[in-house]
Amino acid sequence: MAGQRARSSDRDTPQESPAGTGGRAAARRARARARRKPASRKKIIAWTAAAAVVLTASATGAVYLKLTGNIKSFDRAGIAPDRPPEATPDANGNKPVNVLLIGSDSRGGGNSDLGGGGDAGARSDTTILLHVYADHKHAVGISIPRDSLVEIPSCLVNGKWTKPQPNTMFNAAFSMGNTNAGNPACTQNTVEHLTGLRVDHTLVVDFAGFSAMTSAVGGVQVCLPNAVYQGDLNPNLGHKGDQLFAKGLQTISGQRALDYVRVRHGIGDGSDIGRMQRQQAFLAALIKKVKGQGMNPTTLLPLADAATKSVTVDPDLASAEKLLGFGLSMKNIDLHDVKFVTVPWRFEGPRVAWVEPDADRLWAALKADRTLDGQDASGQQPGAAASGGPSPSPSAASIPSPSPSAAVDGAGAKVMVYNGTTTKGLTGVAGAKLKEAGFTVTGAANAAAQNHDTTLIQYGAGAVTAAQQLARLFPGATLEKSGSGLDLILGKDYAAAAAGAAAPSGSTAPAAQPAPLPSSIADNARSADDDPCAKLSYNG
Repeated sequence: MAGQRARSSDRDTPQESPAGTGGRAAARRARARARRKPASRKKIIAWTAAAAVVLTASATGAVYLKLTGNIKSFDRAGIAPDRPPEATPDANGNKPVNVLLIGSDSRGGGNSDLGGGGDAGARSDTTILLHVYADHKHAVGISIPRDSLVEIPSCLVNGKWTKPQPNTMFNAAFSMGNTNAGNPACTQNTVEHLTGLRVDHTLVVDFAGFSAMTSAVGGVQVCLPNAVYQGDLNPNLGHKGDQLFAKGLQTISGQRALDYVRVRHGIGDGSDIGRMQRQQAFLAALIKKVKGQGMNPTTLLPLADAATKSVTVDPDLASAEKLLGFGLSMKNIDLHDVKFVTVPWRFEGPRVAWVEPDADRLWAALKADRTLDGQDASGQQPGAAASGGPSPSPSAASIPSPSPSAAVDGAGAKVMVYNGTTTKGLTGVAGAKLKEAGFTVTGAANAAAQNHDTTLIQYGAGAVTAAQQLARLFPGATLEKSGSGLDLILGKDYAAAAAGAAAPSGSTAPAAQPAPLPSSIADNARSADDDPCAKLSYNG
């Protein structure tokens, strides 16, 4: 019994009891769990972070796909095959970018509820050529009056190329074909034809898109020089109507923003030129608002979502990534260095004509990446050729110039050279000829119209003698008293004569710098940081 008790007592010790064994196992499991917890937390955090990255990427990708799915593009076939050359990138790969912004009054897609145009297809209510300089620190938007009398080049309509249409209203280009989608390719062709600048991208925004964009940014601050009423927006109303806008500063969005940029009567002289002043003020305020919110994908995506639902772009810009990339490329431009100006103009009866040579000098300055006040914004080092500047075409050597007569003396005379033909490189060749005769070439550019049969010499007061010397250098040229200074517009006669001469061995024509712009252009420009209540009308 004692032995049994002893054995029983031995079994009751912790080392031998089943309960003790279970306790040890539980303790071991607890210690193992304790050891495993930190590793498990790390794994959970790692997997959570990975999942977050995947989900974020997927969400961002989904957003981009959604936005890209919204975008419509026009047919590449309508873009003219004969275009100005692309700008040459600088050493850092930067180059200027020209973007054509078109506001359409199409009735399609619910736009009629917002005041879209009639049944005869879409028209271009607003057209602005935005030039972003190669340094990406300056930009300028050039408003083109819709009533401008210009030459519309050949455009693709219903599968056929039309004949050029001289002395035609500019906004007729967008109406070619009379469809609700408009003809943005024809407008792009026309701008390239008139300016000699290559349009890198084209964006068409309709009324619905514009309305949604202004709401997406939370409204834009604008100013009115006086109160505006329903009868001002719609002169056919027959009476004054309710007040739409009070005088002074106010924040507007949606339909009200659309009414603001469209109203013409009751402010200033009631002209379309005056309305463009307010459209420039609105765009300046919109840029200021977006930049103030932060130029990043977070703030730009809602704006892009609103825009892409009602935007039509060129085929090369038909993705959300490219649209946002272009927007972000402007984030380092100071508001003061974003300018707006209207192409130099004058009234031509009820229409508008461009003032020459001022307009051509403006395009030449943009080609050379010169700002309105003459700064070099090409991003090149001093002494380097300006990216996209008016340099002679590589084909210039095939269009040599005959030697000038020794009797011609151009010493002290300054001349601006324009190519009035479609022959490439003609201004470079003529420039070399002029310099050999002692003339100072102040700039080179394409003429507003490139259908001149005969070379034209335009001269102002005090330039008669120089014009006569110039005429001896270009036999058969027509002399015309016009404006100021001395301008040479090369015609097909010179192109034919130059093509028949032998090229001097190893000769190259130096690139001419653009002529200084008239002070009136810079003086009338608006900066994005200007007083929102200034420059709101023409003669107002």
